[in-house]
Amino acid sequence: MGIRLKRPEQVEAIAAAGAVVAAVLDELAAAAAPGVTTGDLDALARERIAAAGGRPSFLGYRGFKGAICTSVNDLVVHGIPGPQRLADGDVVSLDVGVTLDGWVADAARTVPVGALGAADGHLIETAEAALEDAIAVCRPGNRIGDVGHAVQSRTEAAGLQVFPTLIGHGVGQALHEEPQVPNVGRPGTGRPLEVGLVIAVEPMLTLGRPAIRMADDGWSVFTVDGARATHAEVTLAVTEDGPRVLTPWGGRWT
Repeated sequence: MGIRLKRPEQVEAIAAAGAVVAAVLDELAAAAAPGVTTGDLDALARERIAAAGGRPSFLGYRGFKGAICTSVNDLVVHGIPGPQRLADGDVVSLDVGVTLDGWVADAARTVPVGALGAADGHLIETAEAALEDAIAVCRPGNRIGDVGHAVQSRTEAAGLQVFPTLIGHGVGQALHEEPQVPNVGRPGTGRPLEVGLVIAVEPMLTLGRPAIRMADDGWSVFTVDGARATHAEVTLAVTEDGPRVLTPWGGRWT
């Protein structure tokens, strides 16, 4: 299926779903403490999403059993919430998708649990800086390759690695739409960024090697070397005035 450009009123509908995503992400980030289970976080997300009139976009998607994804330490993405108890010094990626009135928004952030080590802090800060760089180039006239190049350049300059096989995507009428949005790329290449394009941009970085393995559950993606990973994501719209972030978590982009 081709790219589905969104009309202004459709962008507003996605932004409404995105506001729920951002609020839930912020509440989950505050709740991620030693002793809390990933299942506790999932229950909290379900409650808050339902109270806002939405539904979790991930729940039941291709059989996924969680309302959110909770990925701890060397689990990069798609962690299934459950009995795992968070411990002091962990890092956890929280990934939330919300469908509201038929429109979908998707975002993620990685937060420390208790004490934050220097290496983990560098990892999280670099992912968020790479996300900011990628957002900045999402303007009419640029291309998908510019987005990936922005992520890759910031990551490599910081001495870290990006996972080339883990990518962002279009979003809005469905959770995953065209185009694919890689985290590596060459400037000036790929599909043009047009007004009305809505995409999820999501740098995923690691302290170790950029190789992954799939767990037996068919979802959880781990680093092969046990190195920690991080994930930072927003849904954004390309507008005539530049990028508009539709999932403004952490008090940013408002």
